[in-house]
Amino acid sequence: MKKYVFWILVGIFFSSCDTQEEIKTISTKELKALLAKENIQLMDVRSPKEIKEGSIKTAMFANYFDNDFAKKVTQQLNKLKPVYLICRSGNRSGKACKILKEKGYNVINVSGGYNQWKKEN
Repeated sequence: MKKYVFWILVGIFFSSCDTQEEIKTISTKELKALLAKENIQLMDVRSPKEIKEGSIKTAMFANYFDNDFAKKVTQQLNKLKPVYLICRSGNRSGKACKILKEKGYNVINVSGGYNQWKKEN
């Protein structure tokens, strides 16, 4: 019985350490306001096919599904500045945020992604 209690407590501990809680998010409206007044690092992690359908003018690109995604992204970014990540809906960019956060970047996920951006702009 003690063994089961131990593993339950270990599970609770590690589930509370999830980095998702620590990932900041902004809306696409907040992103638009930032883009109007600042030169920010905006990384679009969608596929090339998705990018062809439209993109934000100042964004950098790295396909989340590429095997060397982390390497490509870190080569383009300044670690001293915040990084805003966007994808189609906010899911992939959230995963990309976790990867970059583990590498020491200050990351912000754009909730709603490019789909929401298109609806509003």
